[in-house]
Amino acid sequence: MTRPILKSSAKVALTNSNEAATADIIVEGLGCEDLTTTQHDSLSLASAVLNKAELLALFTLPEAFSANVNTDVSAAINSAAAVNLVDAEINKDTIELTVAEQRLALYHRQHQRTRLLYQASASSRPTYLVQNLKTQFVEYQQYLLAQQLDKRGLIDIDAIERLWQQLHVVDDIIADIVRHMPAQQPAGWQLTAQDGHNPLSMPTVGKLKHLKPIADLASLNSYVLSHFGVSSFTYDRGYYIGHVVGYLFSCYFCAHLSINYGVTALGEHVVLDFDYASLDTPYMVRLLQGLDGYCKKRIYQLAVICARLSVYASDKRIERMLIAEVNDFDKKLQQQHLDVLLLQGVMPESSDPTPLF
Repeated sequence: MTRPILKSSAKVALTNSNEAATADIIVEGLGCEDLTTTQHDSLSLASAVLNKAELLALFTLPEAFSANVNTDVSAAINSAAAVNLVDAEINKDTIELTVAEQRLALYHRQHQRTRLLYQASASSRPTYLVQNLKTQFVEYQQYLLAQQLDKRGLIDIDAIERLWQQLHVVDDIIADIVRHMPAQQPAGWQLTAQDGHNPLSMPTVGKLKHLKPIADLASLNSYVLSHFGVSSFTYDRGYYIGHVVGYLFSCYFCAHLSINYGVTALGEHVVLDFDYASLDTPYMVRLLQGLDGYCKKRIYQLAVICARLSVYASDKRIERMLIAEVNDFDKKLQQQHLDVLLLQGVMPESSDPTPLF
């Protein structure tokens, strides 16, 4: 195990007209070696200065696969499927690569997007970026589906709708956390959940135990985690490399939804060509002790919002609808009705009064 080095890898100034604050952006410490020509070209983007429209485009799914916000159930289903199909589009040039190489390429894309966002001046950044991206999130598509299926008014649509309307709060909380989180060398964690599912909706790479691929940029949770590090999901487990804030977010998220999960240190050579620490439990304790109470509370608030909007939560609501459809009549009353009919010697619901015996 590697002892964490609590040093900042880089600092990015976050400024506005009234104040100047310096935040330690953990993704700046995600080093890489032996890059391909394509990866070097990608890294060269770091020197570019992008305007607001270009930054928004950087975080937006390709237009051909963008979610179509429609109130029709079939459209919501098709839209969610289209978001998943974008994996093939993004990875078409790397189809021959190994899973490890595809994962590394994904991490480079995530890293560069976040670095470009934080290197841009405050005036150049899209206002409430997350609000502009919500229609491409799988969480939003599943919410639309649940909304259209709820013919019996079983779920509190108004409360969930308000959360989606106020999604800009996510960006506010993230900015607050970034201002308060201490400098830290990137560390790696491996996350497993019940039956090998992907409750955090991390971008998927390679073969999956459950065939539910999720594209990069297509998840609210992956958007949140990208501000603190990089993440992916392969077969039955997730991988996260970055600041301990992301680890804490993942724990709070799963715990709030009562999901059985486990988080362990990522082995030193699981992800090659990335600089990260593999931490023993005592060092994890030290990292968490380095976060003040205010920062932890803000992380928890962020996790609760994302949990309430999650695909997992929407799926549970849809399951309740299924149960309601199965039990849409009074079974006890029907049993009494059946007993009366049987006593009369007639078949249930039969118009023929001829006795059975």
